[in-house]
Amino acid sequence: MTIDFRRSWSDEDLELYRDNVVRFIETEMVPHDEEARKNGHVGHAIWRKAGELGLLCADIPEAYGGSGGDFRHEAVFYEEASRRGLSGMATSVHAIVAHYFLNHGTEAQKREYLPRLARGELVGAIAMTEPGAGSDLQGVRTRAEREGDDYVINGSKTFITNGFLAGVVLLVAKTDPKQGAKGTSILIVETEGCKGFRVGRVLDKIGMKAQDTSELFFDDVRVPAGNLLGGQEGEGFFQLMSDLPYERTIIGVIALATMEGAYQATLEYVRDRKAFGKPIADFQNTRFKLAEIATQIKVGRAFIDRCVEDLVAGRLDTATASMAKLWGSEAQGRVVDECLQLFGGYGFMSEYLVARMYADARVQRIYGGTSEIMKEVISRAL
Repeated sequence: MTIDFRRSWSDEDLELYRDNVVRFIETEMVPHDEEARKNGHVGHAIWRKAGELGLLCADIPEAYGGSGGDFRHEAVFYEEASRRGLSGMATSVHAIVAHYFLNHGTEAQKREYLPRLARGELVGAIAMTEPGAGSDLQGVRTRAEREGDDYVINGSKTFITNGFLAGVVLLVAKTDPKQGAKGTSILIVETEGCKGFRVGRVLDKIGMKAQDTSELFFDDVRVPAGNLLGGQEGEGFFQLMSDLPYERTIIGVIALATMEGAYQATLEYVRDRKAFGKPIADFQNTRFKLAEIATQIKVGRAFIDRCVEDLVAGRLDTATASMAKLWGSEAQGRVVDECLQLFGGYGFMSEYLVARMYADARVQRIYGGTSEIMKEVISRAL
Protein backbone atom coordinates (compact mmCIF):
# COMPACT_ATOMS: atom_id res chain seq x y z
CA MET A 1 0.00 0.00 0.00
CA THR A 2 1.02 3.62 -0.44
CA ILE A 3 0.63 5.59 2.77
CA ASP A 4 -1.29 8.85 2.64
CA PHE A 5 1.33 11.43 3.59
CA ARG A 6 -1.17 14.22 4.32
CA ARG A 7 -0.75 15.90 7.68
CA SER A 8 -3.67 17.02 9.82
CA TRP A 9 -1.82 20.28 10.51
CA SER A 10 -1.13 21.19 6.91
CA ASP A 11 -3.05 23.48 4.56
CA GLU A 12 -2.80 24.81 1.00
CA ASP A 13 -0.26 27.51 1.87
CA LEU A 14 1.95 25.05 3.71
CA GLU A 15 1.88 22.65 0.78
CA LEU A 16 3.01 25.46 -1.51
CA TYR A 17 5.80 26.12 0.97
CA ARG A 18 6.60 22.40 0.89
CA ASP A 19 7.02 22.62 -2.89
CA ASN A 20 9.69 25.31 -2.39
CA VAL A 21 11.44 23.24 0.26
CA VAL A 22 11.44 20.14 -1.95
CA ARG A 23 12.84 22.17 -4.87
CA PHE A 24 15.70 23.43 -2.69
CA ILE A 25 16.43 19.98 -1.27
CA GLU A 26 16.41 18.26 -4.66
CA THR A 27 18.50 20.99 -6.31
CA GLU A 28 20.97 21.97 -3.59
CA MET A 29 21.18 19.11 -1.09
CA VAL A 30 20.66 15.78 -2.83
CA PRO A 31 23.36 16.26 -5.53
CA HIS A 32 26.00 17.17 -2.94
CA ASP A 33 25.17 14.67 -0.19
CA GLU A 34 27.77 12.09 -1.15
CA GLU A 35 30.49 14.74 -1.20
CA ALA A 36 29.31 16.08 2.17
CA ARG A 37 29.46 12.59 3.67
CA LYS A 38 33.07 12.28 2.51
CA ASN A 39 34.00 15.74 3.82
CA GLY A 40 32.14 15.41 7.11
CA HIS A 41 30.21 18.65 6.60
CA VAL A 42 28.00 20.44 4.06
CA GLY A 43 29.97 23.70 3.96
CA HIS A 44 28.77 27.25 4.53
CA ALA A 45 27.45 28.06 1.05
CA ILE A 46 24.34 25.91 1.32
CA TRP A 47 23.40 27.60 4.60
CA ARG A 48 23.55 31.00 2.92
CA LYS A 49 21.46 29.74 -0.01
CA ALA A 50 18.82 28.42 2.38
CA GLY A 51 18.84 31.76 4.16
CA GLU A 52 18.40 33.69 0.92
CA LEU A 53 15.28 31.62 0.17
CA GLY A 54 13.77 32.18 3.62
CA LEU A 55 14.11 28.52 4.63
CA LEU A 56 16.00 29.15 7.87
CA CYS A 57 14.35 30.34 11.07
CA ALA A 58 10.97 29.99 9.36
CA ASP A 59 9.13 30.23 12.70
CA ILE A 60 10.99 33.33 13.92
CA PRO A 61 9.03 36.64 13.72
CA GLU A 62 9.72 38.90 10.75
CA ALA A 63 10.70 41.67 13.17
CA TYR A 64 13.83 39.66 13.95
CA GLY A 65 14.60 38.63 10.38
CA GLY A 66 12.68 35.36 10.31
CA SER A 67 9.88 34.31 7.98
CA GLY A 68 7.09 34.83 10.50
CA GLY A 69 5.72 31.31 10.23
CA ASP A 70 5.28 28.73 12.95
CA PHE A 71 6.65 25.32 13.87
CA ARG A 72 4.78 23.67 11.01
CA HIS A 73 7.04 25.46 8.51
CA GLU A 74 10.10 24.10 10.28
CA ALA A 75 8.53 20.63 10.36
CA VAL A 76 8.12 20.68 6.58
CA PHE A 77 11.88 21.07 6.12
CA TYR A 78 12.72 18.36 8.66
CA GLU A 79 10.28 15.96 7.02
CA GLU A 80 11.43 16.42 3.45
CA ALA A 81 15.12 16.18 4.34
CA SER A 82 14.58 13.16 6.61
CA ARG A 83 12.50 11.26 4.07
CA ARG A 84 15.53 11.47 1.77
CA GLY A 85 18.04 10.48 4.44
CA LEU A 86 19.69 13.91 4.41
CA SER A 87 21.11 14.53 7.87
CA GLY A 88 24.08 16.76 7.04
CA MET A 89 22.43 20.15 7.32
CA ALA A 90 21.29 20.28 10.94
CA THR A 91 18.67 22.99 10.54
CA SER A 92 16.96 21.56 13.62
CA VAL A 93 19.84 22.56 15.90
CA HIS A 94 20.07 25.91 14.11
CA ALA A 95 16.37 26.48 14.86
CA ILE A 96 16.80 25.45 18.49
CA VAL A 97 19.60 28.00 18.86
CA ALA A 98 17.36 30.67 17.32
CA HIS A 99 14.64 29.85 19.83
CA TYR A 100 17.00 30.22 22.76
CA PHE A 101 17.68 33.74 21.53
CA LEU A 102 13.98 34.41 20.89
CA ASN A 103 12.69 33.01 24.18
CA HIS A 104 15.50 33.99 26.54
CA GLY A 105 17.73 36.60 24.93
CA THR A 106 17.71 40.32 25.67
CA GLU A 107 16.22 42.59 23.03
CA ALA A 108 19.72 43.58 21.92
CA GLN A 109 20.76 39.92 21.62
CA LYS A 110 17.70 39.07 19.53
CA ARG A 111 18.33 41.93 17.12
CA GLU A 112 22.04 41.14 16.87
CA TYR A 113 21.87 37.41 16.21
CA LEU A 114 18.45 36.32 14.90
CA PRO A 115 18.66 38.13 11.51
CA ARG A 116 22.13 36.70 10.89
CA LEU A 117 20.95 33.19 11.76
CA ALA A 118 17.95 33.61 9.44
CA ARG A 119 20.21 34.72 6.58
CA GLY A 120 22.56 31.79 7.10
CA GLU A 121 25.44 34.16 7.77
CA LEU A 122 25.92 32.42 11.11
CA VAL A 123 25.42 28.70 11.67
CA GLY A 124 24.18 28.05 15.19
CA ALA A 125 25.34 25.40 17.65
CA ILE A 126 24.60 24.75 21.32
CA ALA A 127 27.40 23.32 23.44
CA MET A 128 26.09 21.30 26.37
CA THR A 129 27.76 17.88 26.39
CA GLU A 130 31.22 17.41 27.85
CA PRO A 131 33.49 14.36 27.99
CA GLY A 132 32.24 13.75 31.55
CA ALA A 133 28.72 15.22 31.36
CA GLY A 134 26.01 14.09 28.98
CA SER A 135 22.40 13.78 30.09
CA ASP A 136 23.40 15.03 33.57
CA LEU A 137 23.85 18.70 32.76
CA GLN A 138 24.43 19.51 36.41
CA GLY A 139 27.80 17.80 35.97
CA VAL A 140 29.06 20.48 33.55
CA ARG A 141 32.61 21.56 34.42
CA THR A 142 33.22 24.33 31.89
CA ARG A 143 33.71 27.57 33.83
CA ALA A 144 32.86 31.17 32.97
CA GLU A 145 34.36 33.55 35.52
CA ARG A 146 33.53 37.24 35.63
CA GLU A 147 36.53 39.53 35.26
CA GLY A 148 35.54 43.17 34.98
CA ASP A 149 33.41 43.62 31.88
CA ASP A 150 34.20 40.14 30.53
CA TYR A 151 33.63 36.48 31.23
CA VAL A 152 36.68 34.25 30.92
CA ILE A 153 35.76 30.76 29.73
CA ASN A 154 37.72 27.55 30.20
CA GLY A 155 36.59 24.05 29.34
CA SER A 156 35.77 21.69 26.53
CA LYS A 157 32.69 20.28 24.83
CA THR A 158 32.12 17.22 22.68
CA PHE A 159 29.52 15.75 20.29
CA ILE A 160 28.58 19.30 19.22
CA THR A 161 26.32 19.29 16.15
CA ASN A 162 27.21 22.10 13.71
CA GLY A 163 30.39 22.54 15.74
CA PHE A 164 32.77 22.72 12.78
CA LEU A 165 30.74 25.28 10.84
CA ALA A 166 29.32 27.22 13.79
CA GLY A 167 29.55 30.99 13.70
CA VAL A 168 27.81 31.36 17.05
CA VAL A 169 27.85 28.89 19.93
CA LEU A 170 25.52 28.97 22.91
CA LEU A 171 27.82 27.65 25.61
CA VAL A 172 26.53 26.03 28.79
CA ALA A 173 28.92 26.86 31.62
CA LYS A 174 29.12 27.22 35.39
CA THR A 175 29.21 30.85 36.50
CA ASP A 176 28.88 29.79 40.16
CA PRO A 177 29.93 26.15 40.71
CA LYS A 178 28.83 26.29 44.37
CA GLN A 179 25.18 26.69 43.33
CA GLY A 180 24.81 23.47 41.31
CA ALA A 181 22.06 23.81 38.70
CA LYS A 182 21.38 27.37 39.88
CA GLY A 183 24.96 28.28 39.06
CA THR A 184 24.59 27.37 35.37
CA SER A 185 24.45 30.04 32.66
CA ILE A 186 24.54 30.21 28.87
CA LEU A 187 27.16 32.38 27.17
CA ILE A 188 27.11 33.58 23.56
CA VAL A 189 30.42 32.89 21.80
CA GLU A 190 31.04 34.19 18.28
CA THR A 191 33.70 31.93 16.83
CA GLU A 192 35.30 34.03 14.07
CA GLY A 193 38.56 35.51 15.32
CA CYS A 194 37.80 34.34 18.87
CA LYS A 195 41.12 34.04 20.71
CA GLY A 196 41.41 30.85 22.71
CA PHE A 197 38.57 29.11 20.88
CA ARG A 198 39.48 26.01 18.93
CA VAL A 199 37.50 23.44 16.98
CA GLY A 200 38.86 19.94 17.43
CA ARG A 201 38.42 17.09 15.03
CA VAL A 202 35.20 16.38 13.18
CA LEU A 203 34.20 13.21 14.96
CA ASP A 204 34.08 9.92 13.06
CA LYS A 205 30.55 8.63 13.68
CA ILE A 206 28.85 5.42 12.58
CA GLY A 207 26.07 7.49 10.99
CA MET A 208 25.17 11.06 10.04
CA LYS A 209 28.42 11.23 8.11
CA ALA A 210 27.58 14.54 6.41
CA GLN A 211 26.85 16.30 9.70
CA ASP A 212 29.71 18.17 11.33
CA THR A 213 29.84 16.90 14.90
CA SER A 214 32.92 18.26 16.63
CA GLU A 215 34.89 18.83 19.79
CA LEU A 216 35.17 22.45 20.96
CA PHE A 217 37.87 23.87 23.24
CA PHE A 218 37.80 27.10 25.25
CA ASP A 219 41.12 28.27 26.68
CA ASP A 220 40.84 31.64 28.44
CA VAL A 221 38.20 32.73 25.92
CA ARG A 222 36.98 36.25 26.72
CA VAL A 223 33.47 37.37 25.85
CA PRO A 224 31.77 40.61 26.92
CA ALA A 225 29.48 40.40 29.94
CA GLY A 226 26.70 41.41 27.54
CA ASN A 227 27.04 37.98 25.95
CA LEU A 228 25.32 36.34 28.91
CA LEU A 229 22.09 34.99 27.42
CA GLY A 230 19.22 36.91 28.98
CA GLY A 231 21.58 39.13 30.97
CA GLN A 232 21.20 37.34 34.30
CA GLU A 233 23.47 34.69 35.80
CA GLY A 234 22.09 31.36 36.98
CA GLU A 235 19.26 31.13 34.45
CA GLY A 236 20.95 28.55 32.20
CA PHE A 237 19.34 25.43 33.59
CA PHE A 238 15.86 26.95 33.44
CA GLN A 239 16.51 28.12 29.88
CA LEU A 240 17.62 24.64 28.85
CA MET A 241 14.64 22.89 30.42
CA SER A 242 12.00 25.26 29.06
CA ASP A 243 12.96 24.65 25.42
CA LEU A 244 13.07 20.84 25.60
CA PRO A 245 9.48 20.24 24.30
CA TYR A 246 10.42 22.08 21.09
CA GLU A 247 13.57 20.02 20.62
CA ARG A 248 11.92 16.69 21.41
CA THR A 249 9.03 17.32 19.05
CA ILE A 250 11.56 17.93 16.29
CA ILE A 251 13.10 14.52 16.97
CA GLY A 252 9.66 12.89 16.80
CA VAL A 253 8.92 14.62 13.48
CA ILE A 254 12.26 13.52 12.02
CA ALA A 255 11.74 9.95 13.24
CA LEU A 256 8.34 9.56 11.60
CA ALA A 257 9.41 11.16 8.32
CA THR A 258 12.43 8.84 8.18
CA MET A 259 10.14 5.86 8.70
CA GLU A 260 7.95 7.04 5.82
CA GLY A 261 10.96 7.48 3.57
CA ALA A 262 12.34 4.04 4.43
CA TYR A 263 8.94 2.45 3.83
CA GLN A 264 8.54 4.07 0.40
CA ALA A 265 12.06 3.03 -0.66
CA THR A 266 11.42 -0.53 0.54
CA LEU A 267 8.06 -0.74 -1.22
CA GLU A 268 9.69 0.23 -4.52
CA TYR A 269 12.54 -2.22 -4.00
CA VAL A 270 10.45 -5.30 -3.16
CA ARG A 271 8.16 -4.69 -6.13
CA ASP A 272 11.15 -4.64 -8.46
CA ARG A 273 13.45 -7.24 -6.91
CA LYS A 274 12.77 -10.87 -7.86
CA ALA A 275 13.52 -14.10 -6.02
CA PHE A 276 12.54 -17.62 -7.07
CA GLY A 277 10.98 -16.21 -10.22
CA LYS A 278 8.64 -13.61 -8.70
CA PRO A 279 8.83 -10.18 -7.00
CA ILE A 280 9.75 -10.23 -3.31
CA ALA A 281 6.56 -8.24 -2.72
CA ASP A 282 4.52 -11.33 -3.60
CA PHE A 283 5.82 -13.34 -0.64
CA GLN A 284 3.55 -13.46 2.38
CA ASN A 285 6.39 -12.59 4.79
CA THR A 286 7.13 -9.42 2.83
CA ARG A 287 3.47 -8.40 2.72
CA PHE A 288 3.02 -9.00 6.44
CA LYS A 289 6.16 -7.04 7.34
CA LEU A 290 5.06 -4.13 5.19
CA ALA A 291 1.61 -4.26 6.77
CA GLU A 292 3.17 -4.02 10.23
CA ILE A 293 5.37 -1.12 9.17
CA ALA A 294 2.51 0.74 7.48
CA THR A 295 0.41 0.35 10.63
CA GLN A 296 3.13 1.73 12.90
CA ILE A 297 3.58 4.75 10.62
CA LYS A 298 -0.16 5.39 10.35
CA VAL A 299 -0.65 5.23 14.12
CA GLY A 300 2.46 7.31 14.74
CA ARG A 301 1.30 9.96 12.28
CA ALA A 302 -1.81 10.62 14.36
CA PHE A 303 0.23 11.11 17.54
CA ILE A 304 3.06 13.18 16.07
CA ASP A 305 0.58 15.40 14.19
CA ARG A 306 -1.24 16.04 17.46
CA CYS A 307 2.05 17.01 19.10
CA VAL A 308 2.80 19.45 16.28
CA GLU A 309 -0.65 21.01 16.64
CA ASP A 310 -0.27 21.28 20.42
CA LEU A 311 3.19 22.82 20.12
CA VAL A 312 1.89 25.46 17.70
CA ALA A 313 -1.03 26.16 20.06
CA GLY A 314 1.33 26.48 23.03
CA ARG A 315 -0.16 23.60 25.02
CA LEU A 316 2.38 20.80 24.52
CA ASP A 317 3.68 19.65 27.90
CA THR A 318 7.12 18.23 28.60
CA ALA A 319 5.89 14.69 29.31
CA THR A 320 4.00 14.41 26.01
CA ALA A 321 6.94 15.85 24.05
CA SER A 322 9.12 13.26 25.77
CA MET A 323 6.68 10.55 24.65
CA ALA A 324 7.01 11.81 21.07
CA LYS A 325 10.77 11.60 21.32
CA LEU A 326 10.75 8.20 23.05
CA TRP A 327 8.17 6.51 20.85
CA GLY A 328 9.39 8.13 17.64
CA SER A 329 13.06 7.28 18.05
CA GLU A 330 12.40 3.72 19.23
CA ALA A 331 9.89 3.06 16.43
CA GLN A 332 12.29 4.52 13.90
CA GLY A 333 14.94 2.03 14.94
CA ARG A 334 12.54 -0.91 14.61
CA VAL A 335 11.01 0.16 11.31
CA VAL A 336 14.26 0.99 9.52
CA ASP A 337 15.74 -2.31 10.71
CA GLU A 338 12.77 -4.24 9.27
CA CYS A 339 13.06 -2.31 6.01
CA LEU A 340 16.77 -3.04 5.73
CA GLN A 341 16.09 -6.76 6.22
CA LEU A 342 13.82 -6.77 3.17
CA PHE A 343 16.69 -5.40 1.08
CA GLY A 344 18.84 -8.40 1.96
CA GLY A 345 22.56 -7.88 1.37
CA TYR A 346 21.96 -4.64 -0.52
CA GLY A 347 20.55 -3.14 2.65
CA PHE A 348 24.02 -3.32 4.16
CA MET A 349 25.55 -1.24 1.39
CA SER A 350 26.02 2.47 2.15
CA GLU A 351 25.05 3.44 -1.39
CA TYR A 352 21.49 2.43 -0.53
CA LEU A 353 19.29 4.93 1.28
CA VAL A 354 18.02 2.38 3.79
CA ALA A 355 21.56 1.59 4.94
CA ARG A 356 22.31 5.24 5.63
CA MET A 357 18.98 5.64 7.41
CA TYR A 358 19.80 2.61 9.56
CA ALA A 359 23.11 4.08 10.69
CA ASP A 360 21.63 7.55 11.22
CA ALA A 361 18.70 6.24 13.27
CA ARG A 362 20.71 4.93 16.18
CA VAL A 363 21.63 8.30 17.66
CA GLN A 364 18.00 9.43 17.78
CA ARG A 365 17.64 7.36 20.97
CA ILE A 366 20.58 9.20 22.53
CA TYR A 367 20.67 12.91 21.74
CA GLY A 368 18.03 15.31 23.02
CA GLY A 369 17.88 13.10 26.12
CA THR A 370 18.30 9.31 26.03
CA SER A 371 15.33 6.96 25.93
CA GLU A 372 16.05 6.16 29.57
CA ILE A 373 15.84 9.85 30.49
CA MET A 374 12.58 10.16 28.53
CA LYS A 375 11.08 7.31 30.58
CA GLU A 376 12.16 9.04 33.78
CA VAL A 377 10.56 12.35 32.67
CA ILE A 378 7.33 10.62 31.65
CA SER A 379 7.14 8.51 34.83
CA ARG A 380 7.41 11.61 37.02
CA ALA A 381 4.27 13.00 35.36
CA LEU A 382 2.18 9.88 35.97
